[in-house]
Amino acid sequence: MPHSPEATAADSTADAEIAAGTPATTATTGVPATAPAAGRGRTAAPSAREVGLLLTLVLGSLSALAPLSMDMYLPSLPGITTGLHTSDALVQLTLTACLVGLALGQLVAGPLSDALGRRRPLLIGMACYTLATACCALAGDVRVLIVCRVVQGLSGAAGIVISRAVVRDLFDGLAAARFASTLMLVAGSAPLLAPILGSQLLRFTSWRGVFGVLAAVAAVILVTAAVLVQETLPPARRRRGGLPDTLRTVRSLLADRLFSAYLLTVAFGFGALFAFIAASPYVVQDVYHGSPQRYSLLFAFVEAGLMGMSQVTGRRLLGRFASHRVQLAGTSVMALSGVVLVLLTTTHRGGLTALTAGLFVMAAGLGVASPPSSALALQRAPHAAGTASALLGTVQFLTGAIAPALVGLGGHGSALPMATVILGMALAMLGSFVLLARPWQAVDDPLRT
Repeated sequence: MPHSPEATAADSTADAEIAAGTPATTATTGVPATAPAAGRGRTAAPSAREVGLLLTLVLGSLSALAPLSMDMYLPSLPGITTGLHTSDALVQLTLTACLVGLALGQLVAGPLSDALGRRRPLLIGMACYTLATACCALAGDVRVLIVCRVVQGLSGAAGIVISRAVVRDLFDGLAAARFASTLMLVAGSAPLLAPILGSQLLRFTSWRGVFGVLAAVAAVILVTAAVLVQETLPPARRRRGGLPDTLRTVRSLLADRLFSAYLLTVAFGFGALFAFIAASPYVVQDVYHGSPQRYSLLFAFVEAGLMGMSQVTGRRLLGRFASHRVQLAGTSVMALSGVVLVLLTTTHRGGLTALTAGLFVMAAGLGVASPPSSALALQRAPHAAGTASALLGTVQFLTGAIAPALVGLGGHGSALPMATVILGMALAMLGSFVLLARPWQAVDDPLRT
């Protein structure tokens, strides 16, 4: 995506304005920007301590809705096939249905929150999510379950996208990146705990009970969100104009070279992670003949790499080192780990232990690159945080949906397809960041104090 010298200069000017706390110009986004997080129409952004532990947990729980919706009922899939007298293929469609709903729902919820405020769309979305999850528990036919899962994904997307927009409303610059890393710690626990919780519930109940518990969890999140999440977008900063205005905003964001760089960095990183999530059960148990317990330990170890490095990045790296250097380090580590994984799976050396180490490094690299990329992307759109958050989430989930399909093309008889897709996603992540962000250029860094 080549830019003229004038466009490059405009990008640098916009970065300087963002860092200084002034509105971005139309040269960056194509539309006038309102004041940033601590600007007109609101008081100064609070500290993380002022936000409070409970609100942090609520926002983290909203961010965790996707893995909860996807992973908690995975151990129940055989029981659903038997209970509804259907095929494995149709039951697997319930996974795809929820993922598509989560992707597309963010395109609706994000712009709505920019126009109507954060609180009302969030509470409506969570109420619909709770009802849709309860309907999943009552479904008497697999086709009804698929429809309920689509609605569940569409409505649950509101919690995911609006929680990020609320963070952008409350925090600016380095504080936003650090708070995003804290949310990643909360949300990152869900993929680890959800399958374990689901499998334990099956000892006492059926797949319907799993959905019932998920509906109860959603109801608790809804009530606490209603109590703790106040409106963070004043009427003066809301956007009007309906669909045409939203489309113009989307076009202007995608035309912003740096926003696109951060967007693609997050998306391809998510694709690499989803390639691991989708393929690892088959790789561990069918290729390396590991037990389910060994698989759960491997999954926990890799997840610890992601969560641990996201905390190190937010609390130790950002603010001390240039954001682009942190991102370049994370994306480079992911690319190198992808090369190592391909070599390990083609030479069959090191066994499962070496493969686990390579996957841990891959996840750690993502933990370094993801927090600054998400924060910087939203930093480019102080005037439309909901729409920007929606774009981030939608592209993430669509890339995540493509990755397992690419792994599936290679079959489940080897770990090489998983390693190859991880390498491809990591190289695309590194390439798009280098070409679009141009980390060798000196720009003002809004995440440095």
